[in-house]
Parts: sequence; structure tokens; C-alpha cells
Amino acid sequence: MFQQLATISQNTFTESIRQPIFVVLILLGSLAMVINPQLAAYTMEDDNKLLIDMGLSTIFLVSLLLAAFTATGVFSNEIENKTVLTVVSKPVSRPLFVIGKYVGISAAIATAFFLLSIVLALTIRHRVMSTASDHFDMPVILFGFGGALIALSVATMANYLYGRVFSSSFTVSLLFTQTLAFALVMMINKDWGLQSPITDFTDHDGELGQVVVGLGLVFQAVLVLTGVAVAASTRLGQVMTLLICVGVFLLGLASNSLSQMVNMRLSIPAGTDYYQSLSVIWSADIALYQKTIYGAAKLIYMVVPNLQFFWPADAITQGTPITAGLFGLVSGYAALQIVAVIAVAIALFQNREVG
Repeated sequence: MFQQLATISQNTFTESIRQPIFVVLILLGSLAMVINPQLAAYTMEDDNKLLIDMGLSTIFLVSLLLAAFTATGVFSNEIENKTVLTVVSKPVSRPLFVIGKYVGISAAIATAFFLLSIVLALTIRHRVMSTASDHFDMPVILFGFGGALIALSVATMANYLYGRVFSSSFTVSLLFTQTLAFALVMMINKDWGLQSPITDFTDHDGELGQVVVGLGLVFQAVLVLTGVAVAASTRLGQVMTLLICVGVFLLGLASNSLSQMVNMRLSIPAGTDYYQSLSVIWSADIALYQKTIYGAAKLIYMVVPNLQFFWPADAITQGTPITAGLFGLVSGYAALQIVAVIAVAIALFQNREVG
């Protein structure tokens, strides 16, 4: 069973990074974060806090799009082309097939997330040039762009000389070159002097270190959304899967605010469970349509993953440390959500006609 799971996951990972949209979204996300320091230079407060907020938002949004497009590219299209029949007709159970697909897609998303995180870390190290006296961080620029150019050259030659798929060759090459570039930047300061690799993580009150921890929270939210994309792609095509992912993303960000709004309007104490809240809503002296709206808001809060739990930007920009206890609680919540959405994906695929 584990051999089958590993084989399905590995094949899914390879198929995922071969998709042109995979590389396109990574490049677009990287370009957006390279531009972010210029866009963040016009605030009246701390420009670098806005840079962090914009960078995390960029990674979150690009990862959401990657999850939707990748899931449909390697799952939905495989069902439509009936190539999945060659797998499930063998002694491979459908739940194992779904789990293998999720693991492979998640590994591909993790690769893209890691690459985008490196770009964010490099922009934070460079920082916003708020005044004319600020200078470019040349190690960041030379190593960052140099690594990308080397990866581009390697992928181009591999495609031209050996006929290898450009998108997958570029992704793998970029993974190595950007990791090396990041390691070199961490060991060299702006003046080209040697420094401890942890210096940049502890400077500015440990800002970069907190961003790394925050990225761990965001990645868990991405894994939940990847599960949603896989579940949707078992029955739907690319457009509908993308719409569902975007819908869950928006509702997940707003569900906590919607629930708090209902609590405030009806004076429901914080911590009141779902059924007690419904009882208060139903007995309230308000119109029926208001009861319906408030009940729907509470239902959304209970069913849709609360993505506000995973959002670290507010804590980082306000200087509030992300503790190990909080990280553990959020990780437990993410694990439960992932199990739930994968269970839904298995149920949806169990009776799906693939022949």
C-alpha cells in the first residue's frame, strides 16, 4: 500500500511541476514581491511592515491559484480523459488514489511556496528604500537574480539538448539555485562582509524570524485549501474548482467577522456553541429573513475553515510574538480540517464514474 501511495504521489508531483501554469504563477508571484518594496515606500508609517503584509498576501493568493490549477490539471483532466481508469482498475483503492493525489499536489505546492518564501525573505532583507540615502542591497540583487538566470539557462539547455520539459527542469533548477543564493545572502552583509547566518533572522527585533514562523502558519492554510481544490476537482472542472477555492478563501477570511457581527447584534456571549447560538437567533425578536442571514453566518463559521487563524501578518507587524503554543493549536486545527476535506474528497470520488 505504501509503495502504491509513494508511486501515485511521485507521479502526481512530476505532473504538477510540468504544467506551464505552475511556472508562470511562480514567476508572477516572484515579480510581484520584487515590486513590493517600491510599492510599500509611500506609507506614512513603517514601510517595511506593509512590505511584510503585501508579501504574505502575495504568497497566500498565488498558492491558492496554484492549488486550484494544479488540482484540476492532474486530477480533473485525468478523470475527463479517462486515464484514471488504468489506475483504479488495478488493485488500487479509490481512497488511496485520492490521498496519493493530494500528497503529490501538496508536495508541488510546497516547492512553489518555498521558492516564493525565499523571494519574500530576500525582499525583507533588502528592506524598503524610504529615503534617498538608502542603498541597494547588492548581495540580494546579484545572488537573487543570478540564481534565477542560472536556473533559466540550465532549463533552456536541458530542453534544447535533451528534450526535457522546460517547466519541471526550471522548477527543480530554481529550487537549487535560489536555496544556494539565499544561503549566501544570509552569510554576507550589505557591505560584502561575512556575518553569522542567523544575523538577519535576529535583526530588527527578530522580524525575519517571525516571518518564517508566520509562513509556517500560512502554509498550513494552503494545505487546507489544496484539500478543498482536490475535493472540488473530483467532480468539477477547472473554472468551477477555481470559483469554489476562491469562495472558500473569501468566506474563510470573513467567517470570523460574520460570527462576531451576529454575536454583537444579538448580545451572544463569546464562546457560545453553535446550537445555543441558533437557539438565541431563533428566539430573537427580529424578522425571519434576519434570522436566516444570521443562522447562515453561524453555519459558515462552523463549516468553512477559519483562515484568520492562520494569518500572521497582524501579529508580526504589531510586534506580537507567535508562540509555540499558538503554532501547535493552529497546526492541530489545520490537521483536522485537512482530514475533513480529504474525507469529503474520498466520498465524492468513491462513486464517480471514470470509465
